[in-house]
Amino acid sequence: MNQLKSLTYCGHSAVLVQAGEKIIGIDPWLDGNPLCPANLKNPKKLDIIVLTHGHSDHAGDTARLAKKFSSKIVATWELATLFAEEGISSEQLVPMNKGGTVEIDGLKLSLTNAFHSSSFDSPKRGTIYAGEACGAILSDGTNTLYHAGDTALFSDMTLIKEQYHPTIALLPIGDRFTMGPTEAAQAAKLIGAKKNIPIHFGTFSLLTGTPEEFESACKSVNVLAQTLNPGQEIGI
Repeated sequence: MNQLKSLTYCGHSAVLVQAGEKIIGIDPWLDGNPLCPANLKNPKKLDIIVLTHGHSDHAGDTARLAKKFSSKIVATWELATLFAEEGISSEQLVPMNKGGTVEIDGLKLSLTNAFHSSSFDSPKRGTIYAGEACGAILSDGTNTLYHAGDTALFSDMTLIKEQYHPTIALLPIGDRFTMGPTEAAQAAKLIGAKKNIPIHFGTFSLLTGTPEEFESACKSVNVLAQTLNPGQEIGI
């Protein structure tokens, strides 16, 4: 069993998770990400890529990374199919959908609901539909990481708590396109994770929500917020 060991925040919504000897990238937009430290743009390895949706600031570096490292790509059926068009072999693709769970190298990967749009910038066909947006669950049987992707606040986050029992939650706080800090704090309360890490903020001027606002809002509802700087690593 590959136990979840550590999480490295790469800026925006990109994280690298070490589980045993495996490295999992969730929405690993590294090259092109203005917040990603230079030393993380080209990791030494990347075994699995998990995508919450197809927007370029989440999936835009996936084809490059998957070709370089022969990474498996876990994504909704529609999005996985689009990567086949980008030259990714069928053996690397792990298509699934919300509500489903797959097991890879002893880790359980599930996709949850999220409220957001999803499209993909295809070099061949332009911007096209990429299925529904989702959240992602990564569990080793002891600890569980929940990456909410891009989403609005929704009451069924309580079901995510009851079904998956996340110990760490990664929550978008940038506002305008996702939850803002106040809504994200309410999400943290519904989810009940021990650590609540803000993501999807500060990358572009339109993302106005700040970690300071998130920390304050979390304090008001008695949940713990932990802001990471790009490049910072924490244990799981």
